Amino acid sequence: MTDEIRKITEKLIRRRALTVAEYERLLTERDAELYEILKAEAIRLRHRIYGNKIFIRGLIEISSFCKNDCFYCGIRRSNSNCERYRLTPEEILSCCENGYTLGFRTFVLQGGEDAFFGDDLLCELIKTIKEKYPDCAVTLSLGERSEDSYKRLFEAGADRYLLRHETADNGHYARLHPENMSFENRKNCLEVLKKTGYQTGCGMMVGSPFQTYKALAQDLKFIEEFQPDMCGIGPFISHKYTPFKSEKNGDAELTCFLLALVRIIKPDILLPATTALGTIAENGRKQAIEASANVVMPNLSPLDVRSKYSLYDNKLHSGSESADNLNSLKKAMKEIGYEIVCDRGDIIKQKEN
Repeated sequence: MTDEIRKITEKLIRRRALTVAEYERLLTERDAELYEILKAEAIRLRHRIYGNKIFIRGLIEISSFCKNDCFYCGIRRSNSNCERYRLTPEEILSCCENGYTLGFRTFVLQGGEDAFFGDDLLCELIKTIKEKYPDCAVTLSLGERSEDSYKRLFEAGADRYLLRHETADNGHYARLHPENMSFENRKNCLEVLKKTGYQTGCGMMVGSPFQTYKALAQDLKFIEEFQPDMCGIGPFISHKYTPFKSEKNGDAELTCFLLALVRIIKPDILLPATTALGTIAENGRKQAIEASANVVMPNLSPLDVRSKYSLYDNKLHSGSESADNLNSLKKAMKEIGYEIVCDRGDIIKQKEN
């Protein structure tokens, strides 16, 4: 490790803002020694705030319909090979009932941008979930919506909203999305969500096509400035029915390096061990936890639709990714010194991180 990298690392650990160029230096000159230093600090910070707790969320993938045509996504509008489905409110409530019995106290409703799930339907659904399970949190991950829509859903009882920004580099964003989408609009949605009162999450793909270390450094600077409550970081994985079908996948090592960096940037953040990381690396979840992730999201969706929510090839939806295997997940976490806890798992806000 060079003296310059050591100085930048010390500055980061002292919780000083870094420049984009400094973040880029950490990424381009990373090595095993630097990762071990960052990982140790990230684990220390997570333990100081959350102890050895790992929070669980019950993931319910409510619709594979999407109006958007993002170039990397398997449920993009133009993919005529995608098996489309949408769950009924009754099916979603059944998933919640099953999840509650298993011990889940957060339900994550995730789906494409599907006009079927308008505000009226979602508000009634959220109200019903909160009435039936008042000790539970509801997280939404349903894409870009209007400010009025976000407010209505929040007033209906939604607690959190996850909207991955994907990349904070305008030019890179334009190469991943059609012309009608922009980073500026995505950023505006995130700011509205935060202002509305949601626990707000952003996030990015690691190793997506055309991504540079400078683009990743801009992601880190955006996270530093935006200060999200949650951040989903996972490797890019190609899908056979997208324009990026032949592109190289992201890797687990860089993903875990970024997890540790983000924990140091925002010590109280909720960091998922993503399904994508578990898909690309056999022990991906373990690697993520050891890099300071503290959230896992097993799948509560009906078995007959899980394979249809195909964002990328070979997406895991059974085994340790299934909510029905919660006991095996608890055992796996216990073996590496962590405890799955059955509560809402809210962020523990720190005034001075």
